[in-house]
Amino acid sequence: MTISISSRVAAIAESATLAVDARAKALQAAGEDIVVFGAGEPDFPTPDHIVEAAAKACADPRNHHYTPAGGLSELRAVIAEKTKRDSGYDVRPSQVLVTNGGKQAIFEAFAAILDPGDEVLLPAPYWTTYPEPIAYAGGRAVVVPTDAASGYKVTLEQLDAATTEATKGLVFVSPSNPTGAVYSPEQVEAVGRWAFERGLWVLTDEIYEHLTYDGREAPSMPVLVPELADRCVVVNGVAKTYAMTGWRVGWVVGPDAVVAAAARLQSQLTSNVANVSQRAALAALEGGLDDFVRMRETFDKRRRVLHAGLAGIPGVECPLPEGAFYAFPSFEDLLGRTIAGRPVTTTLELAAVLLEEARVAVVPGEAFGAPGRARLSFALADEALADGVTRLQRVLAPV
Repeated sequence: MTISISSRVAAIAESATLAVDARAKALQAAGEDIVVFGAGEPDFPTPDHIVEAAAKACADPRNHHYTPAGGLSELRAVIAEKTKRDSGYDVRPSQVLVTNGGKQAIFEAFAAILDPGDEVLLPAPYWTTYPEPIAYAGGRAVVVPTDAASGYKVTLEQLDAATTEATKGLVFVSPSNPTGAVYSPEQVEAVGRWAFERGLWVLTDEIYEHLTYDGREAPSMPVLVPELADRCVVVNGVAKTYAMTGWRVGWVVGPDAVVAAAARLQSQLTSNVANVSQRAALAALEGGLDDFVRMRETFDKRRRVLHAGLAGIPGVECPLPEGAFYAFPSFEDLLGRTIAGRPVTTTLELAAVLLEEARVAVVPGEAFGAPGRARLSFALADEALADGVTRLQRVLAPV
């Protein structure tokens, strides 16, 4: 019997980053020695005070039951306080929806604001998830390519050229996954004013807000362009800053009507986020950034090591990441060559060769709308990172 899958679900692509991570972990489980540059998650454990708060929450009967679908009232209040404290964006708890990670936040936000046929401008390279919720909501992602010459930052001229009568919104991400690019405050304001003047929605993903280097800042767009607030949705969460990727707590901050609509959807989709995870997130946001500052110092050292190692390979061009914890080198000059005895014409093929010959997992640029490049996370242990760089050099630049 032939089973028919709905066209909307059939059209959803598997997360390329999670697929690479799953493949690498399967090889590791089989006893293979694999260095994994694929997953976008800190290698640090969640700080002790957060884990202790979660353990305490497990014993509290209040957390054994349903709570409001939009999140614990105290957590929504603390997220509003954190948003004001960290970015200067003054919002009410009613403007906050607690979600099962950032992906659910993005899916529900697009579901709330898009109608069939709406277009959303999506600067590339982009995180692999963004096109999927746009399409699932009936919209169409209009890819706006950027390049290394611009620092992988979209220009107003490019946005203008891609805009049509059907354009409804813009995805804006700084610091960027996968490129590590960080827009200057002037650039953020310019893009925000451009969107406001055209009556567009902006979904701005601030999940890497604190992960910047060399004195850079990542200001929140609705702070620099207050008049945009009524058409701006901010997505954030505890995953990256507090090493809590597995706890699955994200949130949407936006206009009351959008948050209420997304909350109605969530009430039918998943109900509330697990209460123990919400209590852990509460402890994280109330506990300050001391643990994160130490993590960022380590990430800073690692980005320099990875950048130097990649930039030292003939034919590889690698900008120094400005934020997040990814390097995004170009391998274009190596394509069309024979590597480890195999002809390589795409970064998809190159990633396969690196996994098989170097036992190193990277995510090919095709997953991010940027063929010829690849994303390498430097959120892995120092020893593994150094070993991975050595393996890459051995295969890509044999003596």
